[in-house]
Amino acid sequence: MGTKKNDILQGTLALLILKTLASSKRMHGYAITAHIQSVSAQLLRVEEGSLYPALHRMEQEGWVRAEWGTTEKNREARFYSLTAKGRKQLVEEEESWTRLTEGVGRVMRFA
Repeated sequence: MGTKKNDILQGTLALLILKTLASSKRMHGYAITAHIQSVSAQLLRVEEGSLYPALHRMEQEGWVRAEWGTTEKNREARFYSLTAKGRKQLVEEEESWTRLTEGVGRVMRFA
């Protein structure tokens, strides 16, 4: 019947990126996607076509800071880190996620 999709629910990508960056000083894009995939036990995958536009928007909002650096494989890459504004946004995103999952849970339990 077709392959199962593991697309991330729209609106949760910012939450996942912010939470990932909160766990580290700074990360490049590939490391962010690898972290999300690993921590989710391979259930979630963030494609480059979604990640980089989201990081760009988050940088414009002041939630993340980007700077050029060298990866462990000696390649140039942009490294992202969370700002104070990003930490505040993470709290808001977590609260929003809690409300959403509570609402979905209530609908799922309705008999």
